[in-house]
Amino acid sequence: MSPMPPNNLKLTHVSVEKLYATQRLSVPLKRKNTPQATAAEKITELITTGQLAYYETLFAQCARMMVALQRLPVPVIARVQGIATAAGCQLVAACDLAVAASTARFAVSGINLGLFCSSPSVALSRNVARKAAFEMLVTGEFISAEEAKARGLVNRVAPPEAIDAEVDALVAAIVAKPRVAVALGKQLFYRQLEVGVEAAYEDAGRTMACNMMDEAALEGVQAFIEKRKPAWSGWTPREFASSPLSGQPSLSPD
Repeated sequence: MSPMPPNNLKLTHVSVEKLYATQRLSVPLKRKNTPQATAAEKITELITTGQLAYYETLFAQCARMMVALQRLPVPVIARVQGIATAAGCQLVAACDLAVAASTARFAVSGINLGLFCSSPSVALSRNVARKAAFEMLVTGEFISAEEAKARGLVNRVAPPEAIDAEVDALVAAIVAKPRVAVALGKQLFYRQLEVGVEAAYEDAGRTMACNMMDEAALEGVQAFIEKRKPAWSGWTPREFASSPLSGQPSLSPD
């Protein structure tokens, strides 16, 4: 996955914000493999710009987009088919879930160019154990898809020809649950990670109490008592899809 040009990054962030406003996630599955020479040209372009204000604006845009992914009320799945380096690896870590092809590889390799991957380290260190994350950051070495799974960077690994089926299976498992519970749970999950344990339990208790009052929970309990499947509603076709990370990421509403 090649470095993301500033204009594309801005457009992608705007698309994520639109998805948040409409509370719909619909992602076209575009596949694009960027040649290594093209990736090198983009890196050179970034480095030779040489303006502090430019770099500050660029990385601020990147940070806003990563945070926007967590603000979406539905889970975002990274679908990784090729190489995810630097900001690409950061995007994988910023997504709620990730499915990778067995041939995928991951690295935060800016250090190889004399540039510590500071921005990617934020998402990476919140997915991978400290020492493992720091090793990736200071060595710039690639890890395999299986290693990424073992370290907690991705959830599932599948053969390249089966990755779509694996993503579909994960999506199906989630959309079988009530949307309101998933949305509440996602928001609480990220909030409680950033506070102390007492504040986390207090927030979790309030969230769970509110969830208990929702009709989805009432239906779930009633269905359990009656020994039947719950009749939940809330998801619509194409409302939940994956973010393809085989090339330039693209997020846009229908």
